[in-house]
This record gives sequence, C-alpha cells and structure tokens, in this order.
Amino acid sequence: MSLAEVEALACAAHEGQRDKAGRPYSEHLRAVANGVRARGGDEEQIAAAWLHDAVEDDRLTERWLHEATLSARTKAIVLAVTKRAGEEPEAYARRILTTDGALLIKESDLAHNADPRRLAVLDEPTRRRLTEKYARMRGLLGLG
Repeated sequence: MSLAEVEALACAAHEGQRDKAGRPYSEHLRAVANGVRARGGDEEQIAAAWLHDAVEDDRLTERWLHEATLSARTKAIVLAVTKRAGEEPEAYARRILTTDGALLIKESDLAHNADPRRLAVLDEPTRRRLTEKYARMRGLLGLG
C-alpha cells in the first residue's frame, strides 16, 4: 500500500471517532505521522504511525493487519505499539524497545498526547492523570 492509501484507510477506519478533547481522531493520526516524518522516520514508520491505534481501538483487526499489503516491519511496529488488555506498562515498553522502528512512533504519539494545548481542554483530574501516565511511559522508554 502507498502512504496515501494507508492514510485514507486509517482515516476511514477511525471515522466518527473523537479523541479525549473531542477532536476528530484523524487529527491525532496526522499529528503522529507528521511527527514521525519530522523526526526522520522512513515510509514504513510513517505507515505504522497512521495505523498505530487501529488495532488497539478495534477499528481494524489483527487478521486484517496480517493480510494487508504492508511490509513485515510496518506490521511489527503496529503490533508493538498496540496495548493489550491488562498489560503492564513495563511489558509494553519492553516490546516497543525491542521492535525495530517502534520507539519513534511511540515518541511521536506521546508528544502529541502530552501537548499542553490538547491537555488544557481537559478537566484537571484527567489532565493530571494523563500527564503522569505519559511521563511514566516516556521514562520507561528512556525518552527523558
């Protein structure tokens, strides 16, 4: 699949979904993909950025991912950044760190999720909880 096809597919898969701030979810996907590009990511990583939440949010299935005409590396990155029910953050971070190319996607995802402008529209308890959650994951990933 071309990057344009992956982008269109990801946006269609998340159609109608909103982020915690009530914004269209496609804005988050675009921000993560652009962040990966700006950080020097390659096409496989950018494709994974577009799809990084699709399996986790049940927008696309793992079976679809396995059958998709994407590189094995892109598929591995998507699966690496897909949180699993009940998974400890340490195990999640280890999987990201041991999957070639996955850290860049998660770094970009965390950067957008922790953007003060996005967090500012949330209520104080949610803002505090998410800020701590994102900071903890950055620490586990060695992102400072």
